[in-house]
Amino acid sequence: MQTSNSDIYQSIEEKYLKLGSPSRTHLKGLLHAKEINYWSYIQLETLLSLQNPKTHFEDEEVFIIYHQITELVLKLVLNEIKQITREEQVSASLLTAKLPRINRYIELLINSFGIMQEGMNYEDYNTFRSALAPASGFQSVQFRYIELYCTSLENLITFKGKISEHHTIEDLMELLYWKAAGYNPKTGKKSLTLLQFEEKYASNLLQLAKERRGHTLNDIFQNISTPSATLLQQMRAFDYLYNIKWPRVHLATASHYLETNEKSKAATGGSEWKKYLDPKYQRRIFFPTVWSQEELTNWAEPCFFNDSILKQPIL
Repeated sequence: MQTSNSDIYQSIEEKYLKLGSPSRTHLKGLLHAKEINYWSYIQLETLLSLQNPKTHFEDEEVFIIYHQITELVLKLVLNEIKQITREEQVSASLLTAKLPRINRYIELLINSFGIMQEGMNYEDYNTFRSALAPASGFQSVQFRYIELYCTSLENLITFKGKISEHHTIEDLMELLYWKAAGYNPKTGKKSLTLLQFEEKYASNLLQLAKERRGHTLNDIFQNISTPSATLLQQMRAFDYLYNIKWPRVHLATASHYLETNEKSKAATGGSEWKKYLDPKYQRRIFFPTVWSQEELTNWAEPCFFNDSILKQPIL
């Protein structure tokens, strides 16, 4: 049914009446508002100016744009998770609607690694990367935000035996799996990469960890009394795609550039990248209860590296 002009005007009047602002002022402003076009709406010129290579190698721009795309996709994932976790009561139907979106974004991240592995000159990359130190993908804070929104700190600690009942949130934050990659293995001191990251983001991460304590996506899922087979499979898919398949493809791409003749080049951030990127070592598991004990024991072993783990398609 078509809405009449009078109905539209009435709805506008009611909208601004609730806001305590005269509708006449807003309507008058509409007379002078500029028309919208594609390039201004998405800020095209600004977007295309955000690449600032540090060297003269043309493929460095590929490297920059790829990581900017990755951060935008991570923002899409975060947007969906935030919409779920800010609800006081989350239904199974909301999770079932949101999780396929999240999983499609993660599949996009997985498939995008072809840009990195096949899209840059090997020699050029291994030259210009030295100009980027100590910057590292390790410093992606959105990656850390997603972890804290999704699961408890305990599930982000590789060596569970280090956890005691007396640990504070601050203590647990120091035990997170990724912290180990920020220490120089020879001296035991924090790398510049980690020091920079903590200076900028440590307080934000600690605050988020406290806010999410008991209110993560995993906590929400645990409150669903009888999850459907579809919802269970979507949760498994999220965990598998984000915490096994994506880091495994990342590891393979890093190996392509950094490992030759059985020798490994150092990462720009100085981490033991093969150990850090390997999901078998990370053992980052967002939703432990959707996996069998055998699957948890064999987490990220070769049996996981095929999509048979996803027993039904993600719609």
